[in-house]
Amino acid sequence: MDVLVLIGRILFVMVFLGSGLNHLTQTRAMSGYAASKGVPLPTQATVVTGVMQLVGGLMVLLGIWADLGALLLAAFVIPTPLIMHRFWSETDPAARQNEMIHFMKDLGLGGAALMLLAFFSYAGDDLGLTLTGPLFGIG
Repeated sequence: MDVLVLIGRILFVMVFLGSGLNHLTQTRAMSGYAASKGVPLPTQATVVTGVMQLVGGLMVLLGIWADLGALLLAAFVIPTPLIMHRFWSETDPAARQNEMIHFMKDLGLGGAALMLLAFFSYAGDDLGLTLTGPLFGIG
């Protein structure tokens, strides 16, 4: 089971590590997009969310307080669709569909991050292939 969980962790964080890296290396373009969506302080928000994704993703990947890493990822990805992918305000059908896909993807990733938070917290030190045990303890 440990190897299966490790493979799942690797696959799960790939999207966050890539996106976080883009937030920090393409800050001007990413903050311009955030500004077009009405995000306040778009440059600062881009940097903060990039760090959240990289740090959270690395924590889950390496198993260093992976429960806290999953919480960081959830804190980023759950509000994101409400701010960045408001499909209901799109009038063009193709744009509406595209935003709806991103909206649903982000919600799904948020749900998975919350499940990982619970899983890592519950499994505790019994889960192998991690560098530390969880920070939180669930029942």
